[in-house]
Amino acid sequence: MTKNIVILISGGGSNMAAIVNAAASHRWAQRFGGRVAAVISNKEEAEGLAYAREHGIATEVVRHRDFSSREQFDTALAAAIDVHQPALVVLAGFMRILTSGFVAHYAGRLLNIHPSLLPAFPGLDTHQRAIDAGCKVAGATVHQVTAELDHGPILAQAVVPVLPDDTAQSLAARVLTQEHLIYPQAIETFLAG
Repeated sequence: MTKNIVILISGGGSNMAAIVNAAASHRWAQRFGGRVAAVISNKEEAEGLAYAREHGIATEVVRHRDFSSREQFDTALAAAIDVHQPALVVLAGFMRILTSGFVAHYAGRLLNIHPSLLPAFPGLDTHQRAIDAGCKVAGATVHQVTAELDHGPILAQAVVPVLPDDTAQSLAARVLTQEHLIYPQAIETFLAG
């Protein structure tokens, strides 16, 4: 049985690329029937779309600016996703807050990665907030998405030390390297289910 994965991005798609690479190198198709079926973005200029196309993955753009409400956008986005009959919908730098109806439609099969050790620092500016709070460690969390922003069952976390001379940018770069490891691992665990 094929387990289609649809990845949603808004930008460079480095987590998406890590997932695509892991799917190939860890033979998800042969081992679990898992394959990245599509990459969808809310921005046509998202650099990650080119990477997906180069790897033979279907791409689509559903521009949030084309819709007068969040609900209308989420309905159109869900229609684009559902064409691929996803076993899993993966948010990889998708910078839109999703409606509760959208989240409910994909309940149990919607994952996100957040650049903090949740439940600490949900929302934006996580790295600067961790530095400002005097945290000794920061990190990233893979979690199932629920209607409450950056909550939901935690599937994986990675811890990164906060160094005395860290800036938000230097901390973000180190956290991102860990995101690229734990997100594919969490998806593989989900597929192995």
